[in-house]
Amino acid sequence: MRSRTSNWFETTIRYDKTMEDGTQKKVSELYVVDALSFGEAEEMITQEMSAYISGEFDVKNINPAPYGEVFFSDNANDDRWYKTKLQFITIDEKTEKEKRTSVTYLVQAGTINTAIKNIDQVMGGTMNDYVIANISETRIMDVFEHHSAVKSDRDDKPEFVEDA
Repeated sequence: MRSRTSNWFETTIRYDKTMEDGTQKKVSELYVVDALSFGEAEEMITQEMSAYISGEFDVKNINPAPYGEVFFSDNANDDRWYKTKLQFITIDEKTEKEKRTSVTYLVQAGTINTAIKNIDQVMGGTMNDYVIANISETRIMDVFEHHSAVKSDRDDKPEFVEDA
C-alpha cells in the first residue's frame, strides 16, 4: 500500500465503446489525473486514453478533485476506487473539547471491507486519532499519476567507443 499527495483532477471522457456483442455504444467514463492545471489535466488524460481507445473521444469535464491523498493498493484484485471521509480527532487545550477535522481520501480496493483495511494500514503508521465518517464506491475507472521524465546521467554524455 502506498499513498500519494498531489493536485488531483476528475476528468470525464466520452467515446464509442465496442460492447461484447459487437455493437457500438456511447459511454462516459470518469478518471482521476495528477496535474498542476486544467490544461495539464486535459493533456494528460488525452495522452493516457489515446493508448486505450482506438477511435475518437472527447474530454467532457474536468474538475478539481477533493482528495487530500490517494491510497494505491499493491493487490491486482483491488479494481475499485472508494471515496473516504476521515475525521481526525484533536483536543483543544484551552477548552478541552474534542475537535474533528475532515479530510477526503481516494482508496483503491476490491470491496468496502478491503478499503477499510487499506485505510487502517496506511493510517495505522501515524499518531493521529481518526474515525471513518463516510466511505462510498465511486464510478472512477482509474487514476493516472504524473510521471516526470527523468533524464539519465548518460543521456547528455557522448558515448565513447574505443577502436579495437
